[in-house]
Amino acid sequence: MSDFSGWEKLSLVDYDDNITTTLFMAGCPFRCPFCHNAELVLHPESAPKIPWAEIKGYLEKRRGVLDAVCISGGEPTLLPDLEDKCREIKELGYKVKLDSNGCQPHILRSLIEKKLVDYIAMDIKNSKERYMSTCGTKVDMAAIEESVDLLIHSGIPFEFRTTVMEEFHDEEAFEKIADWVRGAKRFYVQRYIDSGGCIQNGFHQVPIEKARKFVEILAKTVDFASLRGYDE
Repeated sequence: MSDFSGWEKLSLVDYDDNITTTLFMAGCPFRCPFCHNAELVLHPESAPKIPWAEIKGYLEKRRGVLDAVCISGGEPTLLPDLEDKCREIKELGYKVKLDSNGCQPHILRSLIEKKLVDYIAMDIKNSKERYMSTCGTKVDMAAIEESVDLLIHSGIPFEFRTTVMEEFHDEEAFEKIADWVRGAKRFYVQRYIDSGGCIQNGFHQVPIEKARKFVEILAKTVDFASLRGYDE
């Protein structure tokens, strides 16, 4: 069994109104400079290892207290035994939320078809034209597009989300994003925080007025669009 490398034992913000425990795995094919889990992404080989038995024991003891498990990263679809872990979590009676960048649509498809995940949050980094520059590396855009299409037509509850910065995002980009994700149920425009754990620091937060404009653009093509992390 592969290990997780981070663990937030109690979260009230990762999965709607569910009381959640959040697990983080190390490793990601992207190098988004604004990523706030730099150590997990850049140095997965030296990341701590949390025994699965310890996590499972915690979940067994807290049945009836916790509602869900959020599996995040890094990029959790890189876990070779992700399906096994999701199955064990589901067998304990928990809902499973997965955070993903959409780089492995075949993994998402398998999890959905086997009913091993209840909610998926996928990052939309930027418009297609700006994707690679925003991710800091070469990206298989066909895979990202397949994941977007999969979620829109899957019937599973999901959300798209974009963390916005002045250096990367503007109204033109969001016009293209809105057209790309047409028909999606939920989309969140997330506030960027220049934290100490970022791969690169110094980017600038998008002012709330501008972020609201992004939401207005998205609302033309998605059922629900909103800000996240901004004080409204």
